[in-house]
Amino acid sequence: MPKETNRSHQSRAPALRVVLPPQLEGRQNALTAPNPKIIRPLRRLPPEVLSDAEVCALMRACGRYSPTGMRNRALIALLYRTGLRINEALSLCPKDLELTDGSIRVLHGKGGRSRTVGLDPGAAAIIERWLDARSRLGLNGRHPVFCTLRGPPMADAYVRVMLKRLAARAGIDKRVHAHGLRHTHAAQLRAEGVDIAIISRQLGHASITTTARYLDHLAPRAVIEAMRQRHWMEA
Repeated sequence: MPKETNRSHQSRAPALRVVLPPQLEGRQNALTAPNPKIIRPLRRLPPEVLSDAEVCALMRACGRYSPTGMRNRALIALLYRTGLRINEALSLCPKDLELTDGSIRVLHGKGGRSRTVGLDPGAAAIIERWLDARSRLGLNGRHPVFCTLRGPPMADAYVRVMLKRLAARAGIDKRVHAHGLRHTHAAQLRAEGVDIAIISRQLGHASITTTARYLDHLAPRAVIEAMRQRHWMEA
């Protein structure tokens, strides 16, 4: 009689296991995982500051009389003249605006910090026109300042596409985006000689050191002025 094979014993035989060194283990997991994601480094483009004429062209491209045009003009004016981050601007409620005395309360700033920023009368007048149009649409204090014509909040993705479209219509070759308007505000304040402590508070930076690095990255005035002092004539 043939000798019976012990199959249960065979099934308990240990399987071979390949042990990879720690530096290769993560790579092996990434390669064998279903649909592995390729992680590419983020490309950070240098900031491009707009001129006052370019911002005005951008606002003209919105149109003046339609509710959508008035809203978009008001949003651009706010971003340009206050330097608010896009999420800070889109979180504003009507009660946060004190346009008569030129102040705006930012209750949902970066890091959960709140602050009050200043606004000039010219920008306040543009925002006031949108508030009037907004009221005629039946929108009230429960709706964000910058909302759709039916009341829901605007999405930052819409603003991104909108600014790109308006820049093309206005013939602006620079990259135009919400944070670029913040860059422009900061660069203009520095060019106007505003104290760095005030710029820091307006932008909502955690420290003046952060603001100094921010401004030097946008417009390295010391470098520019040093080069402008040099004299050279073509022979």
